[in-house]
Amino acid sequence: MKFLDQVKIYVRSGNGGAGAVSFRREKYIEYGGPDGGDGGRGGDVWIEAVEGLNTLIDYRYQQHFRAGTGVHGMGRNRHGAAGEDVVLKVPVGTEVLDEDKNLIVDMDEAGKRVRLLKGGNGGFGNTHFKGPVNQAPRHANPGLPGEEMAIWLRLKLIADVGLVGLPNAGKSTFLAAASAAKPKIADYPFTTLAPNLGVVDLSVGERFVLADIPGLIEGAHEGAGIGTRFLGHIERTAVLVHLVDGTQDDIVGAWKTVRHELEAYGEDLHEKPEILALNKIDALDEETRAARQAELAEAAGTEVRLVSGFTGENVTELLREAYGLVRQRKAEVAEEERAQSEEGWQP
Repeated sequence: MKFLDQVKIYVRSGNGGAGAVSFRREKYIEYGGPDGGDGGRGGDVWIEAVEGLNTLIDYRYQQHFRAGTGVHGMGRNRHGAAGEDVVLKVPVGTEVLDEDKNLIVDMDEAGKRVRLLKGGNGGFGNTHFKGPVNQAPRHANPGLPGEEMAIWLRLKLIADVGLVGLPNAGKSTFLAAASAAKPKIADYPFTTLAPNLGVVDLSVGERFVLADIPGLIEGAHEGAGIGTRFLGHIERTAVLVHLVDGTQDDIVGAWKTVRHELEAYGEDLHEKPEILALNKIDALDEETRAARQAELAEAAGTEVRLVSGFTGENVTELLREAYGLVRQRKAEVAEEERAQSEEGWQP
């Protein structure tokens, strides 16, 4: 399945059905009077977040969605049926934006369902207008028109931990070692052209989602390489794992390049908790490992882990550390939400 994380579509709710002008005409019934039914309501446009989807590819082939029109009213006080609703099913984590890219709603929970456009109301039949003065009204209301708009759907994958680094830092190999995901792995830059997700199972009850983000290069925030488009998928992550290829000569420069691109992107990505790791240590001897670890630690001002996605060395230990930070962040968010709830409650 192809990956698509942003698409523009057009939606329209249904028009309401018109009310009917009708009079009762039956044998042996005198003074039948008006009996025109009301028109049906136009269909609504809904959006729903569902599990099991991780791409917006379905909306590449159909961009226009229109809800059904309400059925017109009929004689004998028969009301028209409501128009059929349209339900747009999207992956969890999809943002809905207006044409100017302003956020309308964030579909961040499975089962969340929001009405985007309301269908037009059906018109009243002439029965509604009868009275002592006008006992035979000969007019009815037309149905109200529906609403329409263009919207952007932008997917930001729901992941707990995001993998970042330069192309060929070994992120895909690390993801394959950490989970059951099977990303494409090759020895050339930009092998990964779209984010990959993997579920990490450490033990019973200890699991989290790991996202492999396509590699960044210098100038990515200005569009170089594949740009920073996919960095949006780690905006929701609690922790970043920054992998640096330990076999290259300028490991400090590699680390600085990615850090600069994270800062240039914004959205506070550079402020997220980060685990810095020197990858591909299986290709280094003990002395070189220690020297490059010390060099990177001094430049970054933080502890540097040694891992090998190829052999699995120290991978589990790093994943457990990441899981601990994820749990810590979730506890902080829960506490913040609880405090806000108590603050908003008035006795």
